[in-house]
Amino acid sequence: MVGKVVFIGSGPGDPELITVKAKKYIETADVIVYAGSLVNPEILKWSRKDAEVYNSSSLTLNEIVEIMVKKASEGKLVVRLKSGDSSIYGALFEEMWALEAAGIPFEVVPGITAAIAAASVIPIELTVPKLSQTVIITRASLRVPMQGSIKDFAKMVKIGATMVIYTGIHIIDRVVNDLKEGGLTDDTPVIVVYRATWPEQRIIKGTLADIVSKVREAKIYRDSVIIVGLASDPQQIKNMVRSSVYDPKHNHSYRPWKVEED
Repeated sequence: MVGKVVFIGSGPGDPELITVKAKKYIETADVIVYAGSLVNPEILKWSRKDAEVYNSSSLTLNEIVEIMVKKASEGKLVVRLKSGDSSIYGALFEEMWALEAAGIPFEVVPGITAAIAAASVIPIELTVPKLSQTVIITRASLRVPMQGSIKDFAKMVKIGATMVIYTGIHIIDRVVNDLKEGGLTDDTPVIVVYRATWPEQRIIKGTLADIVSKVREAKIYRDSVIIVGLASDPQQIKNMVRSSVYDPKHNHSYRPWKVEED
């Protein structure tokens, strides 16, 4: 009998932000393969005492797949714990395709990605009615080749998008330069959130003019997201926002126009 692999997004850090479905799978899993460099180990406390637990932080893709295929082929339930959500920088495709090739069934359980967690702890909305209707999730890197760049997407922030940048805090000076070269001005608001929802969480607010010095002063070099755009400065847009959905002057299928009687 062939078992099953369940990919689980374990959220940004706070164990209570994992889904109920994910927790049930962790509690019943025979085998757990978790990304130890990012996943909060507190989540493993829900696992069975006899569960096999593997830390994937030092493993290659082939080694991770070998464990999952071998254990699932033995009829075991294998939980693959990824940080945040598997569909955002989770290297999900490669592991899925390997399981498909081996004939191993799998399921994906979503989690909360860092962009959403960061917005919640600031707190801000990543989308702002009438002002920012688009969210760009991207990343920065010195060594990993990518299609498109922060400089390319900066033009979208100029016309109302909110940009959330992963894996860029260690090269934030380069990130800021790319944003400026893409057309953003020094007064563009920026927020850096370090380890959102963890006990050591930190929030640094600034602009493109001063965010580099603030981050350097705070000595933050990893585990952060950078949020750029109007949404990063709620005070600046406070009196400009009005959601049409809840505006009494805006009708829709659940709230038709009311006819006033004389």
